[in-house]
Amino acid sequence: MFPFFLAQVAPQEIVQIQQVRELPGKLDNVLVFNSNSPELVQKAGILLSTFPPSGKRAKTAHLNFPLQGRFDIFAHHVAKAPTATNLRSLYLGIILHNPSDKPLQVNVLQGATFLSQPDAPFIELPALTENPLSKIFAGPGDRVTNVILRGQRQSLPAYILLPPRQSRLLLNLPIPVKTLDPPINGRSVLMRLQSPRPVYAASLAMYAPVDAYKREIAPTLAQWQQLLFAGSLVSPRDRAPTPPEQTTKTVIYGRVAGIAQGSQWTAQIVDPNTTYLTIPRSRQAFSYGLSTLPLGKLGTNQVQSAPLLARYPDTAYSAHGNYGIQYNLNLPLRNNTNTAQTVTVSLQTPIKEDKLSKNGLRFFNPPARQVFFRGTVKVAYNDDRGLPQTRYIHLVQKRGDRSAPLVKLIMKPRDIRLVQVNFVYPPDATPPQVLTIATTR
Repeated sequence: MFPFFLAQVAPQEIVQIQQVRELPGKLDNVLVFNSNSPELVQKAGILLSTFPPSGKRAKTAHLNFPLQGRFDIFAHHVAKAPTATNLRSLYLGIILHNPSDKPLQVNVLQGATFLSQPDAPFIELPALTENPLSKIFAGPGDRVTNVILRGQRQSLPAYILLPPRQSRLLLNLPIPVKTLDPPINGRSVLMRLQSPRPVYAASLAMYAPVDAYKREIAPTLAQWQQLLFAGSLVSPRDRAPTPPEQTTKTVIYGRVAGIAQGSQWTAQIVDPNTTYLTIPRSRQAFSYGLSTLPLGKLGTNQVQSAPLLARYPDTAYSAHGNYGIQYNLNLPLRNNTNTAQTVTVSLQTPIKEDKLSKNGLRFFNPPARQVFFRGTVKVAYNDDRGLPQTRYIHLVQKRGDRSAPLVKLIMKPRDIRLVQVNFVYPPDATPPQVLTIATTR
């Protein structure tokens, strides 16, 4: 008997003829300490430092950029055993420094940190799952952003006290690999902080010291400070980004190591000169770009990437992808017809394009294999009975994924219904996405 093989069917491309609009609103001015380059860390050193260069051995490793008021800290790094026998844990340390002659309290408003293993392994999940109890996640970035979306603080102190002209550790945690096969692991961190006066911050990597019994111990503050003052930038470095002025068909965006501007994007999505958004005509749709970027503007002229106010020369020019940025989108939908209309609101992952080649968004059926979005979305609205609903929905979207709707409403003639969509753009996602409003009948 001959073996029987099933040929893989190539996905069919589907074009959704429609308009793609620029997203109203803008990023706020909150600064984000963004430590994501190099992603893979295999040597001790400085990942990102906003300290002044004075007194430091590697002066170019220190950006001299104090943080004050509301600011975020985002960090995502991966540890891989450099050799089969060297399985020591890599520690990620984040230091805050008070340069003034008065004590300083820095408040941790929200925050979370998780490992890939065992906290949040990358597992297969359904495309759409209700997630009311935060139990659905795959990957540390997915899990971290879910905590922040809910306004929570997980396993972190409520504040940190900084004596005059002294430093303290905000984070000092391992990325262990010893029991893993292969020996590779990652950690994601996202915090929202508040400081009444300027502070300096640094993220650093160090292999765990060992005691007399060869047991791993956490690095001390003094050891981290020694690394900060005498160390250099972690190497090897990630691939250098394509300069913005270089116009090519392909682009290397690069990973971020610097201070970005923008923690949240708030949008009141309405028609011009009105307080509502008219729903599409029957069997039509329109979309708003999310996390659009150079070569991925989807026919708009909008780049949503957070600008970088300070960076290292070999890292990303902007925070493309907007990892850790929260989108707060308000849609006061209005049915301006004389008949009831069925309306859906969806988050979708179309095929990336800069200009729309076919007068609409392109999708695959079935979607491609690569996961491009994995995270929880919060939706709030009044249902068809007039009852308020707040739902947390976990999405897994692949490249070219049209996705099932987040919300489905039957709107009466002249009805106005507010739909709120909130999510924190998850690390490990690949932009852009769109928010689509469609009238199905």
